[in-house]
Amino acid sequence: MDALDLARWQFGVTTVYHFLFVPLTIGLGIFVAGLQTAWHRTGKEHYLKLTKFFGKLFLINFAMGVVTGIVQEFQFGMNWSEYSTFVGDVFGAPLAMEALLAFFMESTFLGLWIFGWDRLPKKVHLACIWAAAIGSNLSAYFILAANAWMKHPVGYEVVDGKARMTDLWAVLTNSTALAQVPHVIGAAFIVAGGFVLAVSGYWLIRNNAPMWRSAARAALVMTAIAGAVVAGTGDMSGKLLYEQQPMKLASAEGLEHATAGAGFSLVPGIEIPKVLSFLATNDFNATVQGTEDLQRRFEQQFGPGDYRPDQAIVFWSFRVMIVFGMATVGLSVLGLWLTRRRRAFPGWLSRAFVLALPLPLMAVIAGWLLSEIGRHPWTVAGELLTASSVSPGVTLTEVAISLTIFTLLYGGLAVAEAVLLTRHVRKGVEEPAPAPAAERLEPSLMY
Repeated sequence: MDALDLARWQFGVTTVYHFLFVPLTIGLGIFVAGLQTAWHRTGKEHYLKLTKFFGKLFLINFAMGVVTGIVQEFQFGMNWSEYSTFVGDVFGAPLAMEALLAFFMESTFLGLWIFGWDRLPKKVHLACIWAAAIGSNLSAYFILAANAWMKHPVGYEVVDGKARMTDLWAVLTNSTALAQVPHVIGAAFIVAGGFVLAVSGYWLIRNNAPMWRSAARAALVMTAIAGAVVAGTGDMSGKLLYEQQPMKLASAEGLEHATAGAGFSLVPGIEIPKVLSFLATNDFNATVQGTEDLQRRFEQQFGPGDYRPDQAIVFWSFRVMIVFGMATVGLSVLGLWLTRRRRAFPGWLSRAFVLALPLPLMAVIAGWLLSEIGRHPWTVAGELLTASSVSPGVTLTEVAISLTIFTLLYGGLAVAEAVLLTRHVRKGVEEPAPAPAAERLEPSLMY
């Protein structure tokens, strides 16, 4: 193992950990805003209780996401300076928009929401949580637009060995980004829905209160809708892979040689005939290139080298993503059917919600592995190899030291996150304090 291999491990480990918080923050923010909107419109007390309860879980997760995200920035200068130099001009605009517009919008309005209870007018306070939640999604858009550029670079030219942006609009409306953004955000809502279902299931097992049935029902609807979005955008992404990243598509299917009417592999040796060709081109008889064919093509185009990613990781990550994601969505659809017409939640269903908590998290991590490892050996497809992206002069010992430090740091944060979330979930909702006499007589003065 050399410094490059360990640097890749370090970036992968820290990014996977950070990505555990990102989708939950994106989805949970909108869910909390929806709960507060329901309280604002109906005046029902249980919506207020749920807003504050899940709002605290959202804040814990948001704080951890910020802390772990900062470490990501360190690594670009530490281990990937050549990559930073190459992409800096292109990434400058979308990442500046993410920091100066989306993140500041998110954090500013989140602060107003935290400290604005009983201080801001009711409608203004509601607008603050919506602004914060929208900021989270805008932040995801700009980051995913930059990530999509690495897979399908557009709107640039290479000058003196560095990428120079020529069209910001082309970067922000990259076809890969337009498919990837709703796919990832949809997956984030599935993660958030699974989290809310697990928490609600825990409390349904304990007391089966109507409040938790309401929360679970809302999460079931959110997860089912998000599942439809993910399926649709996943189909779009598959067709873009056929055009833009054929090696990733072939590796994800374990397809070695060009095949007309290629089948979709369930597991090695078992496939559904012609489905891959249809998913890639809308033609059951279309020819899909295999990894060996593409390897020979890329050697002629880019020179000697191995242009195939890790076949086993890409192949199995694809299946873990699909199976665990479908299981989560399937459980939500089943829950909607079983609880139709206000029917009670069966005890086994509540327990299934709790046990299913890891499934959407494992699905999004597997999706990230498929997306990023599938691009190897490129950091920027067709332009910059991973081997050429590492910082010159960085040693194996230096990377090993930083990896050890980050691992210990993240391990401590993982314990803190688990303790805080578990403690808050077990504590349950807080009962609102009784209003002072004057406020009970003049409720309009509360806002």
